[in-house]
Amino acid sequence: MIDVYFAPTPNGIKIPIALEELGVPYRLIPVNLAANEQKRPEFLKINPNGRIPAIVDPQGADGQPVSVFESGAILLYLAEKFGGLLPAPPRERIRALEYLFFQVGGVGPMFGQAGWFARQPEKIAVGIERYQGESRRLTAVLEARLREAPWLAGESFSIADIAHFGWLRSAGYAGVKLEDFPAVQAWVERIAQRPAVKRALG
Repeated sequence: MIDVYFAPTPNGIKIPIALEELGVPYRLIPVNLAANEQKRPEFLKINPNGRIPAIVDPQGADGQPVSVFESGAILLYLAEKFGGLLPAPPRERIRALEYLFFQVGGVGPMFGQAGWFARQPEKIAVGIERYQGESRRLTAVLEARLREAPWLAGESFSIADIAHFGWLRSAGYAGVKLEDFPAVQAWVERIAQRPAVKRALG
């Protein structure tokens, strides 16, 4: 039973989706971000960066409990440990890892900044234009990929799709209109209909 320290954010939902897809039992431990529970000393022992998600696996590689933080690292850990969501063919595996890191290094930070700037009482036009423009550019990269393959890795649904899903299903937060990206929009809708995703999102 893996403990998942969780809040229902674009990053937070990645981990229950992956665990449902893998058929691995888990326990959600809600973290109240508004109350700054992620900054409490007991949580910082699990994730020194004070962010969700984080997991504790009671059966690490050495048989001892291990904690993992950062959503991309958690997804990769789970895929490798439980043997799923990471394609075996080398080229597809490479694509899956590329798009996983594309999300954690690009889509997540840019979408997050776009939403933050757009919601400040004092509107800073250069920040809004910069981050919303970059969010649209990154979505166009995904659009091009999904016009040539059903999933980001290629023929296989993978951790790369899970990593992006939470952000793209909430694309309006970053000022991105999904109707301008029909391949991405169809991909979001396909993922939302997966039974494991429905279970994870409750």
